[in-house]
Amino acid sequence: MKNTDDAKPVIADREADVTLSGPSLVGRGFMNYERYGLSIRRDGEPPLRQERDVLRASRVAAVLPIDLERGEVVLIRQFRLPAHLATGRGEMVEIVAGRIEQGEASATAARRECLEEIAVAPHRLIELYSVLPTPGFTDEFVTYFLGFVDAAQVPARAGAVEETEDTRPFVVSIDDALGALDHGQVANGLLVSALQWLALHRAQLHDYFQRAAADQR
Repeated sequence: MKNTDDAKPVIADREADVTLSGPSLVGRGFMNYERYGLSIRRDGEPPLRQERDVLRASRVAAVLPIDLERGEVVLIRQFRLPAHLATGRGEMVEIVAGRIEQGEASATAARRECLEEIAVAPHRLIELYSVLPTPGFTDEFVTYFLGFVDAAQVPARAGAVEETEDTRPFVVSIDDALGALDHGQVANGLLVSALQWLALHRAQLHDYFQRAAADQR
């Protein structure tokens, strides 16, 4: 018989009892690569001592651009060297995403990145959720937004010139985007997460549209 007094595990991230030393700089490029010493304490056990390296990527805003009237989603194609090295398929399909500048609000960054990467600003924008895509390697923290756009205004080419960015926006039906996800045709983690969210919440898109309107009043 199951012990009904057993407490159910809490499924949630929580703070750690950890002491850090450092960091020391391992390398510096577009981002800093840092090394930390750490001591983790758990439940009266002897401290666990480790040395870990972290790529300091910081905060990112990601946007899933939806044309609600047409039932379409705006995606981009962009070359990614790590994808090329890992799979040989470096021309990745992605959603809008980019770094949040120091002191910049995440929603402001989301709008700016839409203008840079698909050359269209969302007329309504609502925050959805946040994730750490690769917490074993980097502190990159991604906040997702749903952006409502006019897909008819999307050009064939965009990108921030000063960043030598070359993005190729394209528009597909929501059905086709979810079909690509279902058939394993796309591997970009931010895109996969966004499309999974879309598959779960597609029936509520009009509700999100109204909530976005209320938030902007």
